[in-house]
Amino acid sequence: GLASCPGCLEHRWMLVGFLLVLFSWLSDQASGQIVYSLTEEVKLGTPVGNIAKDVNLVIKELGARGFQIVSGPNKHYFGVNSDTGFLYVKERVDREELCPDSAACSVHLEAVVNRPLQLYRVKINVLDINDNSPVFPVSHMALNITEVTVSGGTRFPVESAYDADVGSNSLRTYKLSHNEYFAIELQTNTDKTLSPELVLQKVLDREKEATIALELTAIDGGTPPRSGTLTIIINVLDANDNAPVFNQSVYKVSVVENVPFGTVITQLHATDLDEGLNGDVLYSFSNRNPQNIFDTFEIDPRTGEVMVKGRVDYEEYRIFEIRVQAADRGSMPTTGHCKLLVEVLDVNDNPPEITVTSLLSPVKEDAGKGTVVALMTVSDKDRGTNGAVRCQLLSRSPFKLQSSYQNYYSLILDGSTLDREKTSQYNVTITATDEGSPPLSSTSVITVHVSDVNDNAPRFPEPVINVYVKENSQIGTVISTVSATDPDENENARVSYTLVDSGSLNVPFSTLINVNSASGEIHSMRSYNYEEVKTFQFQVQATDSGVPPLSSNVTVNVFILDENDNSPGVLPPYSDQGSVNSENIPYSAEAGYFVAKIRAVDADSGYNALLSYHIAEPKGSNLFRIGTSNGEIRTKRRMSDNDLKTHPLLILVSDNGEPSLSATVSIDVVVVESKGEMQTPFRPVPSKEESFSDLNLYLLIAIVSVSLIFLLGLITLVAVKCHRTDGSLSRYSAPVITTHPDGSWSYSKSTQQYDVCFSSDTLKSDVVVLPTPFPPAEAELISINGGDSLKRNQTLPKSEKVRWNRHLTSRGFLISSSLVLRWRLVVSCSLSLFSRCACSSPECPSRQFLPLVLQSWSIVPVRYFVTSQGCGQTHRLAFHCSP
Repeated sequence: GLASCPGCLEHRWMLVGFLLVLFSWLSDQASGQIVYSLTEEVKLGTPVGNIAKDVNLVIKELGARGFQIVSGPNKHYFGVNSDTGFLYVKERVDREELCPDSAACSVHLEAVVNRPLQLYRVKINVLDINDNSPVFPVSHMALNITEVTVSGGTRFPVESAYDADVGSNSLRTYKLSHNEYFAIELQTNTDKTLSPELVLQKVLDREKEATIALELTAIDGGTPPRSGTLTIIINVLDANDNAPVFNQSVYKVSVVENVPFGTVITQLHATDLDEGLNGDVLYSFSNRNPQNIFDTFEIDPRTGEVMVKGRVDYEEYRIFEIRVQAADRGSMPTTGHCKLLVEVLDVNDNPPEITVTSLLSPVKEDAGKGTVVALMTVSDKDRGTNGAVRCQLLSRSPFKLQSSYQNYYSLILDGSTLDREKTSQYNVTITATDEGSPPLSSTSVITVHVSDVNDNAPRFPEPVINVYVKENSQIGTVISTVSATDPDENENARVSYTLVDSGSLNVPFSTLINVNSASGEIHSMRSYNYEEVKTFQFQVQATDSGVPPLSSNVTVNVFILDENDNSPGVLPPYSDQGSVNSENIPYSAEAGYFVAKIRAVDADSGYNALLSYHIAEPKGSNLFRIGTSNGEIRTKRRMSDNDLKTHPLLILVSDNGEPSLSATVSIDVVVVESKGEMQTPFRPVPSKEESFSDLNLYLLIAIVSVSLIFLLGLITLVAVKCHRTDGSLSRYSAPVITTHPDGSWSYSKSTQQYDVCFSSDTLKSDVVVLPTPFPPAEAELISINGGDSLKRNQTLPKSEKVRWNRHLTSRGFLISSSLVLRWRLVVSCSLSLFSRCACSSPECPSRQFLPLVLQSWSIVPVRYFVTSQGCGQTHRLAFHCSP
């Protein structure tokens, strides 16, 4: 089948490779990664995959959200096309350079997008192509073999080829050129590589053929295959026919990493049966060893001791495979070979490394719980428990560490809220400790700045400010300065001040005061008059410039201080300016005789309104005196013949202000001979206008309304009281429900009683209401089915049965009737059902009630549903009514 289809084998391998890549992609997707595959050595710009689509991002948002690829310490092999969202090759990708000596090769990237901060992990598998041919370390080699060497199994190791490719493209086989002496055999090493060996199949004859030229070809498994060749020259030697032999073909030894230089790790031993120089053995490393063997180890040619020469690092090489040869010193030396396997043991010599891949700083102080602040990775070059790392926060902070994927961690905001006014910066210390012995740790400090939001309103030191201002002060005077503080910063703390009119005055406050919006200075806009306004109140609002703005108010009380700016005013009847008033006194007036009383007022207050009275003219007069505080003018002594008949007086009224202001009154006192000649001057006195104010009107309306309400309530109470004194109510006594020996219940009211009962044992029976043998009661109580109303002093006929309708349903009996209850007052009735079952069924109905509330002269339909399960039952139905 394959012979008839040359391309089928190639297609089958391609299908197998595709299925392997698909399986790897699906398994990685389950672990939370985006996985792509790419062959090495592709052209620059080759698209790898549509990463924007795979992470569910709109292409237009890539630039706005700061989409970027973080590759860590590696080269930037890949980039993202912001126009298409494709991940493309940016640098030459050589699998042999990325992952030397590794079967699987992948590049790990991180895709970071902001607003909100998200992290996506990308894994790109680099697939191998057959771009490297097998290469031998040398192009020619020579083997010296004595002619006496035994054929049929003697082996001679030759140089191995190296192929940098992996998988199917790696070295597969060796082919030896045609000859009659040697064949090629392959040995599989511990690392799965092949070591070719020449096997002598026919005894050599130096005299026949002293030199044999062979060509060894190494072939890989690529399509098409690549190859490399090694020319082997066989020198057929004479004499020295015994080669040195090691006591072990393979030596194994373990050594811890970082062992000191010069440490002997093992000693090899080989023997040669020849004598003299042919039996003297020298040890050396085979030239087939890689260079790192010669850099790390050395061997003593005489003793065979293998010593450490360079740094042994487990993280670089975990095992060394050393090819050692022992050669004698014969003229034609022979050699023996062995293999030394050195296993390196790991020690905890690498502390964990913390790498912050993304940091959101500053963080708004109103950020919610769960906000991602930083993304970081933790790695340890050690292996096993030495490489297992635990992370934790050392300092107390409102953040916590959350493991998101393997050694990836997120620093997120915990339940606590941030407050920039308390703490504007957090130094978050993260420590990573491995589980080695002793454990190693490292710390990293992440500085998180908290940005301000407008969450604090401006605050005044006091809620109320009292300001005292002298009246008549100049316009524009700064009467006070208000200041508010805002703990926010920048624009959120820039405060402006505005005036809030409290409406306490009938004039706009802008005509009284003004507030400087920047400084908070309060300026007067007019000269205040204490006699017009003694105090007023307003509010100043402080508003910050945040979004949205916040504000607070302070109440400012302005008290006007009085100045002595009003002169005293004289009250009638002596208030006429520029006129001379006249008063008469009898000649016979005694000392202390009352002449007149001067009354004056001052519009100022306090000491500025405290008045004193003095006689200014005539000076030196000793006939009259005036009370300094009350203004009463009286005589100081009796009249004499030498006294004048008319005495002009100038009265001075002064206040106590600074400076003092005054007013004057002129009075002529005329002395008459007798009291009959005294004439009292009548001056018109302004009459007080009587007015009926609004307050008096409201008071009168309130008194009349209360009186009417009280009167109506009293009348209503008397009417109800008289209505309830009707003697007919005394006819009805309390109702009684009686239990009978047979289990029935009855209703009794005074001497009237009704028993209602029915049985479920037959479908033809009706509910019967039977009258009682007791004498009738005076009442209009009940009629059934609209007929035969019971009147006063009338009983239900004994021969008549009042029937209730009973209907059989699928679930029981429906009992219905119409009752007419005629009462003068509201009554409360209940319908009761009592059952006695002939069987012990748990489904027999129990006692139930139907409460009814009836108004006077009500017609109430009564319906009741009785469940019957087929057992013999006797039901009692009774009414209970009470006023």
